Amino acid sequence: MKDVIIACDFKDKKTTLDFLDQFTDRKPFVKIGMELFYFEGPSIVREIKARGHKIFLDLKLHDIPNTVMSAMKSLCALDPDIIDVHAAGTIAMMKGAMEGAVRSDGSKPLVVAITQLTSTTTEALHNELLINASMEETVIQYAKNVQAAGLSGIVCSPLEAAAVKKNTSPDFITITPGIRPADAKKDDQARFTTPAQAAKNGSDYIVVGRPITRAENPVEAYIKIYNEFMGL
Repeated sequence: MKDVIIACDFKDKKTTLDFLDQFTDRKPFVKIGMELFYFEGPSIVREIKARGHKIFLDLKLHDIPNTVMSAMKSLCALDPDIIDVHAAGTIAMMKGAMEGAVRSDGSKPLVVAITQLTSTTTEALHNELLINASMEETVIQYAKNVQAAGLSGIVCSPLEAAAVKKNTSPDFITITPGIRPADAKKDDQARFTTPAQAAKNGSDYIVVGRPITRAENPVEAYIKIYNEFMGL
């Protein structure tokens, strides 16, 4: 189940496909987020899927339960492997997401929920969101809500992955962005670890963007991060 997901946060189709063309011997798992999806639309998902890549469709759905259910029906027609919602939308919303998350063949993708973004600091959690619990307590409670709603797992910081595993179940998935090699810039990530630390903490999937997409040699950077995370 473990894998490295490349965040393809590019501006358009050409830039994205030019990047993926560099991976001649591999078909890495890729994340398609808001920037690319909103510009290119559903066709970019179909094209990358047709090339043989697994896709994490990262659109962070957050609305009333019926709207999220309907949106899930539309998005699952694109055959994503993983798709996400916001855990802050409540258990009822997440149950709606699960009801709508059915592919054309009747199967379901992995449906996961965002807990707190890795750019969110403890200060922002307390002073702006008015959540008085600690970051770890907040993420654990969200994880319990996600599990109660029947979803497959959560997206959280690798710093919280071990605590989530301890408070849910062994098969509850943790997808962790905020991954930086030891020698990389932290960019806008407030809570992050190295690939090896993420693996030690129990991350099932790590999401890596700029350390790969902006590397001088993206394929080499990907392989290095992949091997470190997988313990190869």
